[in-house]
Amino acid sequence: MQQQPKRPQFSSRPGGSSPNVNVTSAVGMEETAGHRRARRSSLFTQTIIWVTGLICLALLFASLAQAWSNSSLMQRVQVAQQQTQQLQDQHDYLTKQAAYYKNPFVIESEARQRLGYIRPGEYPVLIISANTQGQSAMPHHSSPPVQQSYWQEWWDVFFGN
Repeated sequence: MQQQPKRPQFSSRPGGSSPNVNVTSAVGMEETAGHRRARRSSLFTQTIIWVTGLICLALLFASLAQAWSNSSLMQRVQVAQQQTQQLQDQHDYLTKQAAYYKNPFVIESEARQRLGYIRPGEYPVLIISANTQGQSAMPHHSSPPVQQSYWQEWWDVFFGN
């Protein structure tokens, strides 16, 4: 076993009359080395705890800021995906319309219905009623009739045109 050195004991009596008697000074008047070491250790421990706490708070705030940023980015991504889907749907619709109108039968049907075209050798049949006697015989050259309001129609019924 290792022997620890003995601490010198100081006597409060002058001349050191009895070496076995250990008298200490008044409480709070003198600080021992152990007490200073304990206080230094306690101060070091408190400093470590505060620094660790501050680092944890900084990491927490950084995590919260990153989460908020990620949430904002996810919302922007969702909006962009919705716009992309709408544009894709519109593109598909227009592609189908282009394919539909490339069909020669559709082109002919549209030309006959909307423009009044006929094939060579065909004769158009016009049905003229009593109301349309004054109108031109070629309906494909006339402009479509202007739609009248409800009250204008009643005015025409009672007072004529």
